[in-house]
Amino acid sequence: MSHSVVDAPEKDPRRQPATPTADGCDDQASDIEIGSRPPSPIRRGVSLILGSIGPTLVLVGFAAVFYFGHHNDWKIPKFAALTGSHEPVASDWCEEHAVPESICVECDPILMPKGPDYGWCKVHGVHNCPLDHPDVAQLKEPPTVLTSDLERAARALAIADRKENNSGCDVYKARIQFASIESVRQAGVDVELVERQPIVESVQGSGEIVYDPTRQAKLASRVPGSVWLVAKNVGDPVASGDVLAIVDAAAVGELKTALLRALAEQKLQQQNVARLNQARDAVVGSRILDAEAALAKAQADVLSAEQSLRNLGLPVQVSSLQGLSEQQVLDHLRLIGIPDSIRAQLNSQTVTSNLLPIRSPIDGVVVDRFVSPGEVVDPSRILFQVADIRQMWLTLNVPLENMHQLVVGQTVHFRADGSRQDVQGRVDWISTSADKLTRMVQVRAVLPNPDGRLRNETFGTGQVILREERDAIVIPTGSSHWEGCCEVVFVRDKHYFDSPESYKVFHVRSVRLGATNGDYTEVISGLLPGEVIATEGSDVLRAQLLKNNLGAGCDCVAE
Repeated sequence: MSHSVVDAPEKDPRRQPATPTADGCDDQASDIEIGSRPPSPIRRGVSLILGSIGPTLVLVGFAAVFYFGHHNDWKIPKFAALTGSHEPVASDWCEEHAVPESICVECDPILMPKGPDYGWCKVHGVHNCPLDHPDVAQLKEPPTVLTSDLERAARALAIADRKENNSGCDVYKARIQFASIESVRQAGVDVELVERQPIVESVQGSGEIVYDPTRQAKLASRVPGSVWLVAKNVGDPVASGDVLAIVDAAAVGELKTALLRALAEQKLQQQNVARLNQARDAVVGSRILDAEAALAKAQADVLSAEQSLRNLGLPVQVSSLQGLSEQQVLDHLRLIGIPDSIRAQLNSQTVTSNLLPIRSPIDGVVVDRFVSPGEVVDPSRILFQVADIRQMWLTLNVPLENMHQLVVGQTVHFRADGSRQDVQGRVDWISTSADKLTRMVQVRAVLPNPDGRLRNETFGTGQVILREERDAIVIPTGSSHWEGCCEVVFVRDKHYFDSPESYKVFHVRSVRLGATNGDYTEVISGLLPGEVIATEGSDVLRAQLLKNNLGAGCDCVAE
C-alpha cells in the first residue's frame, strides 16, 4: 500500500551519512559552506565574461562577412534569382564616375590618355597654362598665342591684386565624363564659346559736378552806393568787360572832382613856372623853386586822382585830357566807363557823374544775381556770380584701399543720376587725406563742357579707368567655380563630336580671373578663344567633381 507524501517520514540532514569527495572533504560540509557565503565579485565577473564569449564571436563573424561583402561588391540576390526564374547579368557601371565601367576613362586611363602635364605657371598663376603651352587647349587646330594676350595678362596682374590659385592643387587633373550626349542634355548642361570682347577695369565712386572755382567770379561794388541799373540777368552769357550793373556812388563823383581840381591846379602851376622862368634874371631864385615845388605837388595830385579812378575800374587816361577845356574834360569824365549802348539811352547833360559800372572779369554765364535796381550796396555784398561753364570740376569719393591704383592723368567716366550719357575727363588732383568717418578719399577730375550740358551740383557715379582692353578673353560671369583652393572651369573635349563613340568628357581647367563687366568676366590666363566651356548647368559637373573627391579633403601644398 502506497503512502502519501505527507505521511512520509522527514529526513534529517544531520543524520545523512557524509560522502567523502575526491579531495577528502565531505559534500555536506562543502554545501553548507557555499550556501552560507555568497560568491566573490571576481568569480561573478569571470562567469559573465565566459558566458558572453560565444555571442561575441557570433557577432564578430557576421561583421566580418558584411565588411568583406561590402568591399567586394556583394549584392543581395533578388527573390527571382533565388527561385531560379532570373538569369544573372554582369554589372558594367562605375558608381564613382557615373558611367559604364567599360568606357570610364578615369578608371582606365588607357582608353583616353591625358595630355602632357606642365604643372604650375608662376607667371600667370594657373596649372597647365595655355599662354605658355598652347597645346593644352582643347582645339582641333594648334592655336597661336598673341603677344597682345601676354601683354594684357601682364597689365591685369600688375594693376590689381587678383584671387590666387594654390600651386599645390591637383584638381586640374580631373575629368568629368558622361555616358552619352543625351545624358549631358538631361543633366541640363549648356555650353558657350570662349570669345573676345572689350573689357574695362575701373575704380568706382560717387561724385558731384561743381563749377570750376578757378573759372568763376563773385562781383561786388568797390564803393558804397545805390544800384542805378541792372543790365544782366541769371543765365545771360557775358564776355570779359561786359557791364552787369551800374552803381550810383558818391565816392566816384568825388574822385572825378578831385581829378578836375588836380588838372586845373597842374595847369595853373605849369603857367606860373613858365612865367617865372622867362623872368628868371629878375626873379628871386626861391620863388622859382617854390613854383616848381607847387607844380610837382599838382602833378602828384593828378596822378593820385587818376590812380584812384583806375582802382575803381574806370579807364582814365590823363594824357588824353591834356589840352582840353574844363568843360570837355568834365563831359569826358561824366560817363567814363559807361558802354556806348547805355550812353545812347542817357541825357549827358542831366545824368549824374557818380556812375560806376560793375564789369565781368571773365567770359561765362551769370549763374547768380543777388541785387535789384535801387538797392543800397557796399563792398561786402555780392551782387553777381559769373562762371565759365566750358569747364567743370568733378569730385569723386573713392575707397581708401583703391588709392594705390590711382594716378594723375587717368581717364574718368561720369554719369549723372537719371542720365543715359557718360561724360569723360581726366584726374588732375588726388587728396592726401582720407575722411575720418567714411575712409573715403577725394579725387578731382576736370570735365570739358563745351555745349553746357553739365549742371552745377549734379550728383552721380564716376569711374576712374584703370585699363581698357579691346580684345580681352572673356567667359560668361558665373561659369567658373571656386573649389576651395582654385578657380576652375569645365572645358569640353575637342573630340566630343568626332563620332557617337567619342568619349563625352569635360576637362577641369584652373583659371585666373580679371575684371567683370556685367554678363562677362575677363580670363587673364587659363583659356584660349575658341574653347568650349560649360555654363548653364555647370553645377552638375561641379557636384560630380566634389563626389569624386569626397572624403579626400584638400591636401593642397603651395610650392
